[in-house]
Formats: sequence, C-alpha cells, structure tokens
Amino acid sequence: MAWNVFKFCTALRALGSIMIVLVLGIIGVTYYVIVVANYGPALFHGGLDSFVALLVLVLFHSLLVMLLWSYFTTVLTDPGGVPPNWRPSIDEESGDADPLVGLAHEGTGLDLNLSAMLGEPANPRTRACQKCNWFKPPRCHHCSVCGRCILKMDHHCVWVVNCVGALNYKYFLLFLFYTFLVTTLVTSSLLLQFLSFFTVDEKNGTPETLVATFVTFVLNLSFALSIMGFLIMHISLVLGNTTTIEAFEKKSNPKWHYDLGRRKNFEQVTFGLPVNLYPTTVHACLLH
Repeated sequence: MAWNVFKFCTALRALGSIMIVLVLGIIGVTYYVIVVANYGPALFHGGLDSFVALLVLVLFHSLLVMLLWSYFTTVLTDPGGVPPNWRPSIDEESGDADPLVGLAHEGTGLDLNLSAMLGEPANPRTRACQKCNWFKPPRCHHCSVCGRCILKMDHHCVWVVNCVGALNYKYFLLFLFYTFLVTTLVTSSLLLQFLSFFTVDEKNGTPETLVATFVTFVLNLSFALSIMGFLIMHISLVLGNTTTIEAFEKKSNPKWHYDLGRRKNFEQVTFGLPVNLYPTTVHACLLH
C-alpha cells in the first residue's frame, strides 16, 4: 500500500502558528545574547571594544529589521491563486501559438463537465485540477496544505506558514538572504565567546547567559550553513526561470520554453512581472 503523505496536511496547517512563535523565539534569544548580554554592555568599555560593539549593533539591528519585514511579508502575502471561473480559450501549453486568456464569469461553473471539455480537439492538453474541479493555468500546482491551486508554486514552506508562489517568491528570497546575513553576523560575533568555552578555565557571566550564548551560536551556525545551501539552490532556480517542482518536471522535458536568459529571469522575480517577460495566461491571472 502506498504511503499517503497528504494525510499530514491538516497537521501542517495546525503547525503554522507554532512555527511563527518558534521563529520569534529564536530571534528573541539571539537578540538577548547579542544586545543585552554581550555587545550592549561592551559599548561602555571604551576604545576599540566600544567601536566594535557599536558596529555590530548597528549592523545587527539593520539586518534584523529587514529580516522581520521580509519574513512577515512572505507570511502575509497571497502567493497567487487562480481567479474564479478562469478558463483557457486555446491550448496554452502546446507552445504552438500565443496563449490567450478567457475569464468566464458567467455562472459558477460548478456543473461544468470538465472531462468533456478537456477532450475537445481544440484543447487537447488543457490542464485541470481534480481537487479544485476547475482549469488551472500553466506553471500552476495544487497545494494540499492550502487546499487550492497556486500560480507558479515553488513549495509550501512550514517556516513561513504559507505557499511560496508567484506573488511572494521575491519576499521569500529576501527572507533567505537576510536570514543568512543575520545568522552569519551572529556566528562571527559570538565566535570568540564560543571558543572561550573550550580554552578559558574561568568563564565571564552568569550560567544562564553562558548557556544562552552557547545555544545561540550553535543555532545560528546551523541556520547559516543550511540556509546558504538553500539560498544557492533558489538562486540557480531563479536564473533558470524554474521552481522546485518544475526542476523535477524538466528532467523529461529538456527544452524549457520559459527560460528567457539569466538576466531577464532574475529581473522577472526581483523587479516584478512585466507582460513581455511572463506567460500571458499567468500574468492575466495575477492582474485579476
């Protein structure tokens, strides 16, 4: 019997609020160790120590603000859904003609016989979602956690309690980027304190502060290393104008007709969704 991973989708939805609390908890402990326990008091030491402490605190607070902004923007931004009653007017995935979009707003469409329409000679490759019981545009996939189809879906991220799709992928990349910078800064700033656990007999600080410093260094080092690999992977996906899901689909399709070149692929994600850079059908859905 095949193992049905989707039976855990309800548990993943319930895990959402816990993950937000966990992220804020890690940030809170890190803030305490950097600002309250270490570099805040170092501001009053004078000389080079004060300068280094000021530099670390300014960088840390600046990057932390950007991390929190990108994180909650990713959490709160709709990744992009298919407009109600959207339907294609021609075969949009054959690549033989320019895709056109028809938005059918007449009626609910719930009594539509999809199987019959999908068998029309004019639309031999039109895609439909069996769970939503409606058509879906190219590069669109159904998320079993969110319970709907997502435009240019990359994956459902438990950490941001949201799908990563066409409308919030930019913010997700920024979240990865700023998280990597913050964790790298924290790891570098606490390196000497961490090494002192193994080289200095007498430790400075209370036991609680020492434990918090040790745990913070290990956590931030782990996140920095893992996010670095994750960030490199997503940058390579962006440059190829593909997603995590599509990366597996491309194995059977060596010609990827959405690849516009590295520069335009990067501009598409970072500077928005211009009409001339994005498939017409999905662009129309995003503007709806």
